[in-house]
Amino acid sequence: MNKFVLLCTHLSVGAVGFGLGVYALPILIEPDSPSLQSVKTEMQNAVYTGTFTKDRKDSDFLHWGEGTVSVSESAIVFEGELAPGPDYKVYLSPQYIETEDAFNEYKSSMLKVGDVKTFDRFNVPLSQDVDLNQYNTVVIWCETFGQFITSAKIQ
Repeated sequence: MNKFVLLCTHLSVGAVGFGLGVYALPILIEPDSPSLQSVKTEMQNAVYTGTFTKDRKDSDFLHWGEGTVSVSESAIVFEGELAPGPDYKVYLSPQYIETEDAFNEYKSSMLKVGDVKTFDRFNVPLSQDVDLNQYNTVVIWCETFGQFITSAKIQ
């Protein structure tokens, strides 16, 4: 019985450690965020803007974002805060998305723009051949774990 309890406690500690590592590693290896001035400059050139909020249907205490996202002809930029996590991607969607099910249903119609590696500001370049009029939502998605993080309807 003692060996069983010992095994259970060690496995529990290992699972908690793994979970903390998944959460902490992106913070530890996060590169420097783009400068506030470069993000503000790109925001001034925005064609569309939107707001990430914590109240999306599939956002929770570990998967959320809040702040302003702006889309210009050359980039998608963000100022605010995202819950840290691994392998975040930014997508443009022609449909409003706020759940994992909706993301998976419409993923084939979305445009994967690029990686998000910083959690307070980002600046993701946008290809010049993208027709922004085809999209109405910016989505942040965790590719590794298939997790919805946040979204913003852009106008």
